[in-house]
Amino acid sequence: MAAEAFVPDDFVVPRELVTDEFRLETLGPQHNESDYAAWTSSMEHIRATPGYPDGRWPYPMPPEKNLADLKRHAGDFANRTGFTYTVLASDDGSVVGCVYIYPLKSGQGADVRSWVRADRAELDVPLYEAVAYWLKNAWPFETVSYAPR
Repeated sequence: MAAEAFVPDDFVVPRELVTDEFRLETLGPQHNESDYAAWTSSMEHIRATPGYPDGRWPYPMPPEKNLADLKRHAGDFANRTGFTYTVLASDDGSVVGCVYIYPLKSGQGADVRSWVRADRAELDVPLYEAVAYWLKNAWPFETVSYAPR
């Protein structure tokens, strides 16, 4: 028996989400330098963010490994098996965080995580609220696991 697709074949996956404070766009290798700078400057803050309870990530790694991760996320997006977005600040376009949308281990819905840089911590709740609303209204998931703020 084949596994159920994460999203239906006819679902048009959103390429971005725009708010007054930030913009989400698909994460890719072109973000390596700014993504790396964002999370490496905020590892303890990210570990304290709801949804990151096990401490497995983030962990120190060289930029080349981060690039490989970004390529993997871009491949998942292209294959419709997971959707990762970089979060860009509206004021200066800098990377301020990330949103990950992957299947729940049960295969029945989405497991969603997000983080923001420590120096932009005030965006955590607005990001959570915007993404939760977006998932409810623009995505086909019946079940979403996204640690509340």
